[in-house]
Amino acid sequence: MTDTEMLREKIEQSGYKLRFIAKKIGITYQAFLNKINNRSEFRANEIQALYVLLGLTEEERVEIFFTRKVD
Repeated sequence: MTDTEMLREKIEQSGYKLRFIAKKIGITYQAFLNKINNRSEFRANEIQALYVLLGLTEEERVEIFFTRKVD
């Protein structure tokens, strides 16, 4: 499950629009919305593209995409 809050924060900091990011990582805008809202999961190539595009650190990448949040 993606840490949606942290991902949205990083997107906002980047200044990129959601449609631009979706196109850059090779998916539709609707598919991107589904993924950032945890309705579907990101694929490895999409995670890698976001890692590069958003300038994430390795720690941020792990926290956003691979750390399970427990409520």
